Amino acid sequence: MDLVIRGALVVDGTGGPSYRADVGLRGGRIAAIEPGGRIPGGGRLTLDAGGLALAPGFVDMHAHSDLALLRDPDHSAKAAQGVTLEVLGQDGLSYAPVDERTLGEVRAAIAGWNGDGSDLDLDWRSVGEYLDRLDRAFAGRGLDGEGIAVNAAYLVPQGTVRALAVGWSDRPAGPAERARMRALVAQGLAEGAVGMSSGLTYTPGMYADGAELTELCEVVARYGGYYCPHHRSYGRGALAAYEEMVALARRAGCALHLAHATMNFAENAGRAGELLALLDRALAEGVDITLDSYPYTPGCTTLAALLPSWAHEGGPAALLARLRDPAAAERIRYALEVTGSDGCHGVPVDWASVEVSGVVDAGLARYVGHRLTGWAQARELLLADRLGPTVLQHVGHEENVRTIMRHRVHTGGSDGILQGAKPHPRAYGTFPHYLGRYVRELGVLSLEECVAHLAGRPAARLRLPDRGLVREGYRADLVLFDPATVAAGSDFPTPRRLPTGIPHVLIDGRFVIRDGRRTQVMAGRSVRREPAG
Repeated sequence: MDLVIRGALVVDGTGGPSYRADVGLRGGRIAAIEPGGRIPGGGRLTLDAGGLALAPGFVDMHAHSDLALLRDPDHSAKAAQGVTLEVLGQDGLSYAPVDERTLGEVRAAIAGWNGDGSDLDLDWRSVGEYLDRLDRAFAGRGLDGEGIAVNAAYLVPQGTVRALAVGWSDRPAGPAERARMRALVAQGLAEGAVGMSSGLTYTPGMYADGAELTELCEVVARYGGYYCPHHRSYGRGALAAYEEMVALARRAGCALHLAHATMNFAENAGRAGELLALLDRALAEGVDITLDSYPYTPGCTTLAALLPSWAHEGGPAALLARLRDPAAAERIRYALEVTGSDGCHGVPVDWASVEVSGVVDAGLARYVGHRLTGWAQARELLLADRLGPTVLQHVGHEENVRTIMRHRVHTGGSDGILQGAKPHPRAYGTFPHYLGRYVRELGVLSLEECVAHLAGRPAARLRLPDRGLVREGYRADLVLFDPATVAAGSDFPTPRRLPTGIPHVLIDGRFVIRDGRRTQVMAGRSVRREPAG
């Protein structure tokens, strides 16, 4: 054996009872499990687990590390949480497939999520080229490996596909444009993407109607992938928006994974049970549904995303022009504050709930950590930072968060935006917060249930035949944590503080976190879709 872990409390990811065992690793895989016994002969290395739990590495089903993984070889934000796989390409906007025009537009549109990318050579154009770049991200850098900090899977971003084929116009796609979008999605899936995402409160993806989305989901279904929508509203009309996605999945015969599934704003307080009843009915009819959520009440997005969709038509440059025009800016204000913008989920914005969490221009750092005073200040900041600001929206409900996380198809997703001086603490704390707060302190989930939510179930959704469980022959992507002390270090005042109680994390049997410290091991690689069938 390369490594023998002695006396671990094995929480295997199935949801079944935990048990004490020795676990032996060889060649990057779990080679032997001896419940209640000792693996004979030992190993090249031995680790005494003591009181530690041994679980499959956690899967972040909703990550925004698309550029962070290329920028930061350390990436302790996720590695230190026990995350061994992130799913990128979320919310319908990412960096492949693109051409030169689209890449520049996307960089501007989601600079608040990932920075503007000016510090990186974005030398890919296709999904396959992006995944290849992840595999050689740090070649020649003198680190232990040339890949990335943790593994990464990718969703074809439907909004980026629409920008490439149609542009940023609010109009139906023509027959040739729809054919091109279908071909782009098929190409991305053939090159290894695990499915397709949408951001249906973000332009230009939100300009797609149900028929257009159904056609694309039929392509996803043919390749055995899944559809992951940020649907059209988490506020006014949220249940109808969920119903639309379920009906779409049913028509297309496509697996559905609901992104950061929650019920926000005052009108949805206490209504999570209605959402789950809707999903249970669909599950009983045979619709393949899973969902993810993060264990916090505030949301996080870009400030520009709150604006009405018509203001974004034509792309980021057109939006900036409208913000400079007093008459157009007044129309935007009215939509935000009076009628309720579709970008703000149909709910009139309460500026007191909107806190600036990050800016691209360091000269504007004085805004970070403060609630906006009104539209005049928001407009000024959008123009000064060229659409770069990210914000926290304090609009969630704890009762809804707890109700949704109990559901049998629930998985964990951080929705972690790593940019900004004061990011949402979910980026650095989602997984230990589940284990410390919602398992140990509140008992909302048992330890075994929680690990199934964070590892086994996500791997099953991704159709990964050898990940997500502690089982002989599976990849040795593992996390050792102390159930009695594991906790998120991050909170709203100190959002980048690392967790406690997670001393060891392994990818392919190699320590990426050892004794609580990040090693130089770069064992992460792109994880590509397994062929259907």
